[in-house]
Amino acid sequence: MLLKGICAASVVAAAAICFARGLALWWLPVVFVVSYAALFVLAFAFLCLVCAFVDMDKPQEKDSRFYRVVMHLYIEALVQLVRVRIHTRGLEKIPKEGRFLLVCNHLFIADPGVLLHCLPRSQLAFVTKQENEKLFLIGKIMHKILCQPIDRENDRAALKTILKCIQLLKDDQVSIGVFPEGYTSKDGKLHHFRSGVFKIAQKANVPIVVCTIQNTRQIFRNLAHLKHTDVELHLVDVIPAEALKGRTAVDIGNQVYEMMIADLGEQFRMTEA
Repeated sequence: MLLKGICAASVVAAAAICFARGLALWWLPVVFVVSYAALFVLAFAFLCLVCAFVDMDKPQEKDSRFYRVVMHLYIEALVQLVRVRIHTRGLEKIPKEGRFLLVCNHLFIADPGVLLHCLPRSQLAFVTKQENEKLFLIGKIMHKILCQPIDRENDRAALKTILKCIQLLKDDQVSIGVFPEGYTSKDGKLHHFRSGVFKIAQKANVPIVVCTIQNTRQIFRNLAHLKHTDVELHLVDVIPAEALKGRTAVDIGNQVYEMMIADLGEQFRMTEA
């Protein structure tokens, strides 16, 4: 929508300028390109401006509708710019009411963006590593939409993040997205899970939405060769909240792992060394 808006405004501006100045018809594409570039820079400047007002030291207790709308607009534009074609399957299974815990395999830094783009109405907030808070612009947007930083090397601090996620679900603020592997997979395989994250769904009494994602690691490589990237996002199934009661987090994690492998294929299973 953002890029289409910039394109439409550039066409109008180019036509108006050429008509007002009595320029020859061949000037039209030149003025269009200049107008498009100027509006593109203005759009980026606007993003920088709204992020400049974000105070990272001030706790964010509620999801910001404004920053979430801004995020979706710019993610949509970015998906078009990096030439990603997303193919989805099973999204009709997404819970229509209530909050949920979304779990997915993790291949690349772009994975959260793909999920946010494909599930715009779910109000996803991700559990993310602390370092991501320092990412230019992205960290500030994440702060405003209630993404929760986690210290993976400090169990006590990590527990606080888990408890915060549980509270956000209970308060009906957002749905929580996690990558149970804890890190991006360097070899593309599905690595073993940190099962503690499944306690979020148990304690908040919400369902688990199991997803898989494929081929995001190729995005920048293909872009360098001016190629499209076809990304697959599958919603495998939903585990109802009732089916989680009385079970261990490890047991739930094993079930989720097998569900993901059934969708990805046995070649993605992480074997013991």
